Amino acid sequence: MEIELWWFLALPVFFVLGWLAARIDINQLLRESRALPRSYFTGLNFLLNEQPDKAIEAFLEAAKIDPETIELHFALGSLFRRRGETDRAIRVHKHLIDRDASQSQLTEEQRLHALSELGQDYLKAGLLDRAEEIFVKLRGTLRDEEALRNLLEIYQQEKEWGKAIAIAEQMPGHAEHLWQKEIAEFNCELANADLLNGRIEDARRRLDAALLANRKCVRATLMLGELEMKVGAGGTALATWQRIEQQNPVFLALAAEKMVGAYRELGREAAGTELLRGYLERHPSIDLLDAVFQAELVASGPEVAYVLVRDELRRNPTLLGLDKLLEAQVLLAPPEKRADLELVKNLIHNHTRRVARYRCDDCGFKARQFHWRCPACGGWETFPPKRTEEFDLNP
Repeated sequence: MEIELWWFLALPVFFVLGWLAARIDINQLLRESRALPRSYFTGLNFLLNEQPDKAIEAFLEAAKIDPETIELHFALGSLFRRRGETDRAIRVHKHLIDRDASQSQLTEEQRLHALSELGQDYLKAGLLDRAEEIFVKLRGTLRDEEALRNLLEIYQQEKEWGKAIAIAEQMPGHAEHLWQKEIAEFNCELANADLLNGRIEDARRRLDAALLANRKCVRATLMLGELEMKVGAGGTALATWQRIEQQNPVFLALAAEKMVGAYRELGREAAGTELLRGYLERHPSIDLLDAVFQAELVASGPEVAYVLVRDELRRNPTLLGLDKLLEAQVLLAPPEKRADLELVKNLIHNHTRRVARYRCDDCGFKARQFHWRCPACGGWETFPPKRTEEFDLNP
């Protein structure tokens, strides 16, 4: 292959041009770095060493020296909010927005970012009306999805369930049924308010809407049964509650006591106890055992209740079951032995209080009572009606 002479002449020229370009880039980088205040780098160093308090002070100093540093203001506002100093975070983000209104220094993306940060500051501070106003402004912009999520959180905190339904129906993924569980729960909340105010038919429509959104919504089925009991239709209520076994049998424990009461009103206590025994055999549960135990105690006496708990303990040994067994034994024991059994029962009972809790599947929060919405993380239907001891035995 022949190499022409002009290639030898061109190579040095290309080398010189590349060297000059590299020098220009390096010089420009050095000039930009020298233009930044020293406190900016000090703040970055504090951040890397997980010292946010000192980082904030350094960044404040840098912002005073160079007020045009937009990204520095965003970093400051975020740090203030994370520390819980929402008033200072609000001032930082309001300063950006007000300065842009007078001088038009922000790009459209930066302006939306500043509005979003201010809305989150208001939300963190509990100023929900101001946060709502900000996120409504962000609807239809590049931050529309973020605005929807924050508006949904605001309406849940304010218990504005109708507005929450409207927002959830606009969320991305709604068409793929990603928000049907939440929509069903919002309808249940509205139905609950209707029931408390005696609006039976309005409550029925809400519960039908909940089941239309999510056919496995156990809460709606439970409430429909309660509604039927209010209007004196005990048989219909029982048929409604029995559908829970097809929806999610874990939740049968929540309906067990209501079913016992309905059967008692209908004068069919034996049929009710038999039904619950069948549920317990197919779907073992500590809360279900407790409901059947109490039903047998009232209907057949402590001896039958004792045999029930003893047999269940052999099948599913738990401390909470042992607590029930001792309760039955105390009732059966002669007076001279009752005091000793009471002592043992109280010791076991005090210990079981630690394992007799419900636990959120999402965040692990534990509570003594059942919640449809986790008080810690805000998740809906994340509390299975099972005690922590059951999870330890059967993960």
